[in-house]
Amino acid sequence: MPDELGNGVHPTDIETRDLPIIDLGNYLNSAGQEVGSLADEIREACENVGFYFVVNHGISDKLLDDICVQSKRFHDQPFETKAKLSINQNQRGYIVPGATQVRHSTYNNNTKFDTNATMVFATEYGPENPHRKAGKRFYDENQWPDNLPGFREVVNDYMNSLTNLGKAMLPLWALALDLERDHFLQYFENNYTYFRMAHYPPVPELDKNEYGLGPHADTGFMTFLPQAEVDGLEILDVDGNWFRPPKMDNAILVNTGQFLERWSNKRFRATPHRVIPPKDVDRYSFALFVNTAFEPKCECLPTCTNSDNPPKYKAESYYEFYTWYMNNTYPHYEEFHGENAK
Repeated sequence: MPDELGNGVHPTDIETRDLPIIDLGNYLNSAGQEVGSLADEIREACENVGFYFVVNHGISDKLLDDICVQSKRFHDQPFETKAKLSINQNQRGYIVPGATQVRHSTYNNNTKFDTNATMVFATEYGPENPHRKAGKRFYDENQWPDNLPGFREVVNDYMNSLTNLGKAMLPLWALALDLERDHFLQYFENNYTYFRMAHYPPVPELDKNEYGLGPHADTGFMTFLPQAEVDGLEILDVDGNWFRPPKMDNAILVNTGQFLERWSNKRFRATPHRVIPPKDVDRYSFALFVNTAFEPKCECLPTCTNSDNPPKYKAESYYEFYTWYMNNTYPHYEEFHGENAK
């Protein structure tokens, strides 16, 4: 069983373990033609631990440095300035510390609110998008600070670059699931990308069951997480033990989310993870989630079901699943409980 956390535990108390390392160099340099053993490597990683590193991924060191600088610029602003961009019902804006708690976790009874603060951005669909014109939730534009020159440009560059990397990897995900290599492409037209620019202020002594970010699994298809300068991320293995990934220069962590876990009939694992805040320094992280478009209905993948293994979940769109998840995670969605409930 997972340990009951928060009793002053900090990252140095947790074992460090290696994760699979997947080299994308030849694949990306050949425009996706040289697959080699990559699909097998991704399959093994996703069926077991659910996390792996990618190297030679094409994301420049400069961009990763720039997004770190811009995050610190944003979070260093006075609270009153950030609060003007308070998170809205479209899940865009500033989330204050102590505002989030995953209440539907099956791997930990989260009883305290998370200590992190986060600025959230997502795909902007433009004023002519029919769903945005209709006022549909999650389609509205981002909230941007107006006093940080260059900030918006770096954030958009970061989101576009990692989204493009995710889409370039779609054939690998398909082949790893024994599908035709173009199987996922239609689902990612006008896809939804979600970016959490997080700040973990120091917490000298943690209360029982308190976290920077409580145990949870991500919502979507795939997550990209460049390594933070300060440790804190911890991963739950299949035996219920927590561990930390190692420090890896020029590597980006990739993990699967719950929507892909459900779509693959639990063949690929949406791995629980958490963040323990540092004791005496600030920590910043830049998790980006590349998901399908909101609207397509996704039925159980044909290679993940048979007469002995029927679909465990009904067909659903990412919009339906994401709405349910947000309703059960963020207090500012209380009035939406019951809408698209599962």
